[in-house]
Amino acid sequence: MNHIRNFCIIAHIDHGKSTIADRLLEYTQTVVGKDMENQVLDDMELEKERGITIKSHAIQMQYDYRAKAGGEGDAPVADGRYTLNLIDTPGHVDFSYEVSRSIAACEGALLIVDASQGVQAQTISNLYMALEHDLEIIPVMNKCDMDSAMPDMVEDEIVELLGCRREEIIRASGKTGMGVEEILDAIVERIPAPQGDPKAPLQCLVFDSVFNSFRGIIAYFKVVNGTLRQGDHVRFFNTGKEYDADEIGILKLDMQPAKELSAGNVGYIISGIKTSTEVKVGDTITHVARPCSEAIAGFEEVKPMVFAGVYPIEAEDYENLRASLEKLQLNDASLTFTPESSVALGFGFRCGFLGLLHMEIVQERLDREFDMDVITTVPNVSYNVYDKHLNKIEVHNPAGMPDIAVIDHIEEPYIRASIITATTYIGNIMTLCLGKRGELVKQEYISGNRVEILFDLPLGEIVIDFYDKLKSISKGYASFDYHANGFRPSDLVKLDILLNGEQVDALSTLTHRSNAVDFGRRMCEKLKELLPRQQFDIAIQAAIGQKIVARETVKQVRKDVTAKCYGGDVSRKRKLLEKQKRGKKRMKQIGNVEVPQKAFLAVLKLD
Repeated sequence: MNHIRNFCIIAHIDHGKSTIADRLLEYTQTVVGKDMENQVLDDMELEKERGITIKSHAIQMQYDYRAKAGGEGDAPVADGRYTLNLIDTPGHVDFSYEVSRSIAACEGALLIVDASQGVQAQTISNLYMALEHDLEIIPVMNKCDMDSAMPDMVEDEIVELLGCRREEIIRASGKTGMGVEEILDAIVERIPAPQGDPKAPLQCLVFDSVFNSFRGIIAYFKVVNGTLRQGDHVRFFNTGKEYDADEIGILKLDMQPAKELSAGNVGYIISGIKTSTEVKVGDTITHVARPCSEAIAGFEEVKPMVFAGVYPIEAEDYENLRASLEKLQLNDASLTFTPESSVALGFGFRCGFLGLLHMEIVQERLDREFDMDVITTVPNVSYNVYDKHLNKIEVHNPAGMPDIAVIDHIEEPYIRASIITATTYIGNIMTLCLGKRGELVKQEYISGNRVEILFDLPLGEIVIDFYDKLKSISKGYASFDYHANGFRPSDLVKLDILLNGEQVDALSTLTHRSNAVDFGRRMCEKLKELLPRQQFDIAIQAAIGQKIVARETVKQVRKDVTAKCYGGDVSRKRKLLEKQKRGKKRMKQIGNVEVPQKAFLAVLKLD
C-alpha cells in the first residue's frame, strides 16, 4: 500500500486539466502510439466537440520513482515502482457533484491554475471542497509557455490562497510537457499513501457506474479496507442485494481484469447486475460471509437547482424515455426525475438538474446515446409555499401551485454567488446583479486589478440567461461560482399563457410581481412570431390569476370567398361572408393550436 497514490485534478473550466492528464499518461507510457490523442480521457463525443470535461474519468498509471539527492519530501520515500490512480474532473460549476465524488476517493489533489488567467471562482470552491476532505494539495501553474502568461503575479495569488511557499508551486505546460516529471515526483513525495487494513472486513466505496448493453452494470469503486477477489460473494450495503464478483480489475485505458484488489486500490466490478436501481453511487460493497459493521460515509447528497419537464414527442415512447433516463442516471448520479403529466404534452418526467449546461448536456445525451426525441419545458426552480395554516408544500412546477386564496406566503431559493473579475467590469456586473434582485454581500480585491464580488441572488432569476449575460458584459473574463443559501419570503405570482382561452401549462412560469407584466407582454410578442397561422384567429394572452395583463392576436389565413361574386346585390356578398364566419367559428371550437418546440426554447432567450 505504501506504493499506491490516489489523486485527482481540480481547476476552473479551461485551465488545462485534461491536457496535463494527457502528458502524465504519455510520460508514464500508460497510453502509447495510436491511442494517444488530445484529451484522451474525454471519451464522450460531446466532450470532444465542446472541449469540456463532463464526467470524471479514472485511470491507473505506473511510475518508476528515483529519489533525488537531498530528497525534498517530508518523509523519506523509497525508490521503486509506484501505482498512481488518477481521476480527472470537470471544471464547470454545473458538474461540481462529479468533483465531490472524485475528491472522496483520493488522498491528494493537483490544483491547476492558468498562468495567464490566475485564480478564478471555481478554483477557490473546488479547493475548499478538497480541504474539507483533508486532501494534500499540490499547486501547479499551467500554460507557463504562453506569451500572455504572468507567472510571478499568479504565483502571488496562489501563495495568498493556499498559504504555501513559492518553491512548492510547480511551473508546467500541458502543451510542451514542461514540468511533468516534477509533478509526478511531487505526487509520490507529497501525497500520503492510502490508509486502510487489507485484512479487515471488506469495504469498497462505489464512486461511479456505467451501463454496458452486453455485460450489465459496471461499478467503479475504491477499496478502503479489506481485499476483494474474483468470484467472491458480495453484498451492496445500502440496497442489500447480493452478487458474485464475476470479474474485477483495474482501470487502464481499457478495463484490465485482475485476480484480487486490496485496500487503497481503485478498480471495477462486473457482477451481471441488470437493473439500474440496484446500484447507488456512494454505496458500500462488502463480503456476505464477513460483512463490515457500517457503510462508508459517501459524498454530499446532490441537490438539483433547476427543474424542467422532459416529454417524449411520441406518447408511446414514454417507457423508453424512462429506461433511457435510468441508464443515464447510472452514469450521471446528479440527475433526478419523477413522473408527471401535462395537459398540453401528455405524460413525461419532471427532471432536476444542477444548472442550465447540465440540462443541455442531458438533453443532448438522450438524443445521441438513446435516440430519444424529447420536448423540454421552461426551466424553473423549486419553491416553498405556505398555506394559511402554515403547512409547507414544495412546488417544483407552476402547475402544482395551490389556489391563490389559500396561500399565506411563498419562499424562493437564494444562492451565494461568487464572481471574480477585472476591476474594469465591476460597474456592469453590479448593474446586472442588482437588475436580477441581487444584494451585494461584499467585495474584496484578490490582487492587483482582480476583485471578488459576493452577491445573494434569487436562483429563479439566474437560472435562464444570467451566465451568458455575465460572460458578454465582461468579455469572457468574469468567472462565476455559486452554492445554495437557504430560502427567503418573496412576492411571487404565477403567470399563465392562454391560447384561445386554453391554458398551456408547459409555458406557465412563477415570477416576481415587479417583472410579471413586462415578462408577459414579451412572451406574447415572441409567441406571435413563432406560432404558425391557422384558419382562425389565435388569441395569445398572459394572465395573472383572472386578470389578463397582455394580449396579441395571430391573424387567420383567409380565403377571398367573394372573388367570384361580381355584380348584383350586396346581400349576395354578405351571405357568403356570413357563411365563412360561421365556418370559422365552428373551426375555432374544434381546432387546436400546435405549440412548436421553438416556443418553449424562445422563453429562455427572451432578452
